[in-house]
Parts: sequence; structure tokens; C-alpha cells
Amino acid sequence: MNGGIGDASYANNSLVQGLVEEKKLDSFNIPQYTPSPTEIKSEVEIEGSFEIDRLEVSKVHWNANDNEFCPSNAFKDGGYNVAQCMRAVAEPLLISHFGVAIIDEVFCRYRKILADKMSKERTEFINVTVAMTKKGW
Repeated sequence: MNGGIGDASYANNSLVQGLVEEKKLDSFNIPQYTPSPTEIKSEVEIEGSFEIDRLEVSKVHWNANDNEFCPSNAFKDGGYNVAQCMRAVAEPLLISHFGVAIIDEVFCRYRKILADKMSKERTEFINVTVAMTKKGW
């Protein structure tokens, strides 16, 4: 996992250390690429079947408590909320590669890592929303 260098290395990764073999971790890969709004617009234009009606970029804070419009105590544990959202997406992939036995512990550790990060900085997701119309309709 990253050749033993940096935060992503097995030696420095408290999220999975001791739960899975380094070799098994190194063989797990989820390629991900997040295009910019300009790249999205360009690809839609190149493909040619759709016309972009609207393209918007918005920021969503990881911790709903950071939102001045949502002061409820129900949203205080942002680490839990974000970990559960990530779990909903990643759990099937992780189970198929590592097995079900480690899942609860991995997401418990992940929650703690997120809570620590969120206590030190304002974290946010960037969403790109595109409304398109099929040409010729």
C-alpha cells in the first residue's frame, strides 16, 4: 500500500493495521477519479447527445453541525454520520475482498479518525450537479 511511504502505508495505517494482511491490503484497489466541472462539460459536449441546461457546484459540510441552519444535537457526531455514509457505499466491496469479520472494527476505527479530523478542520464534500436535456427531444 503505497510502498510503505506516507499515511497510506500499512505501517502508518491504523485503520486496518492488525486486521488484514499487508499483502491482501496491497491487492485491494478502487480506482476513483473526480472530474472538474470543466471536464464534465467538455465530455458532454464531445459525446454530443445531450445539452447542458445547468451545471452547479456546491459544498456540503461533513458535519451537519457545522451548518448554521442545523443546530440540533442529533447531528453532533459527524464522524459517525460520515462513516455510515461511506459504509453504505464501500461495505459490499470490502466484504467481497476482506470478508465480513473485520467490517465493524474497520468502520469503528474510521469513525474515530473522521471525528479527529473533523475536530481540527472544516471538512466538506464538493458536489457537481448537472441537468441535461437529450438533443432532439
